[in-house]
Amino acid sequence: MAERDSAIAVYIMANARNGTLYIGVTSGLEQRVSQHKQGAFDGFSKHYGCTRLVWFVPFGEMDAAIRREKALKHWVRDWKLKLIETANPDWRDLSEDWWAE
Repeated sequence: MAERDSAIAVYIMANARNGTLYIGVTSGLEQRVSQHKQGAFDGFSKHYGCTRLVWFVPFGEMDAAIRREKALKHWVRDWKLKLIETANPDWRDLSEDWWAE
């Protein structure tokens, strides 16, 4: 788990298949996903219930991750859906077993 927790990543959270999408960047993916699931911060992702991690990609440097996040936010919705479905066709929550005992 420590590797995920210290991972710089761009990620997409969703509230359901083909639902509302939230795109973010973080230096601690596991902790950030947990915060989304708990509704720790008021804002877009909490308001729309974006608690399912449906896509992420790790980065070695934060600057590169931020550039990718900004680019994805400007993509049209169809491109974002295709990105998710290429890597995760079932829209499975990729973090579902991260906290299993």
